[in-house]
Amino acid sequence: MISLLTDIHYDRSRRRQPHRSQIDVDRAHICISMYMQIMYMHTSMIPAKQRRKTLRTDAKALVADCAGCNSRLAARRITQFLDREIADLGLSVAQLGLMAQIAVIADDTLGALAQRTGLEQSTLSRNLRTLEKDGLIEIAMVETDLRRRVVWLTETGARRLEAAIPRWRNANARLAATVAPGLARQLADRTEALMQNQTP
Repeated sequence: MISLLTDIHYDRSRRRQPHRSQIDVDRAHICISMYMQIMYMHTSMIPAKQRRKTLRTDAKALVADCAGCNSRLAARRITQFLDREIADLGLSVAQLGLMAQIAVIADDTLGALAQRTGLEQSTLSRNLRTLEKDGLIEIAMVETDLRRRVVWLTETGARRLEAAIPRWRNANARLAATVAPGLARQLADRTEALMQNQTP
């Protein structure tokens, strides 16, 4: 009887406790699962890092090589320098340049002035209104075509321009110590073809 009870207890103990080989298999499955999860997380993170690195590299190349970005930066710096040099004249270098364009242009229509200065019509009109308000220019309709307008310097504007040119000349000479005098003109001449090749 005791032997029979002992056998029954032994059988129940064997059923409750998993075999050691089964434990090893379960542990192996758990380890493999954890390893796969870690590898998945590591693999999924690599492309994001690579994209960030590639984006930063490409953006750096754009900043360094973009003709548009660099020319705008150079134009702002040159403009700021000249504005400081002629500040007491009460004119910005942009206004001074626009008045000079009006003085020399053969076709005095606003359309021709916009093309010569490279300004949009809306931007040109806004800049001209300031000069007109100060009495430096006059804008009028073309009698034969009311859709067209012409612009010219007033007597006051001509005197202001004449007085400002020597100051500009001195400022431009100081600028030439850093920037070659013909460099900006050469850039403007060479990029004129870009405007001529525009498609409507």
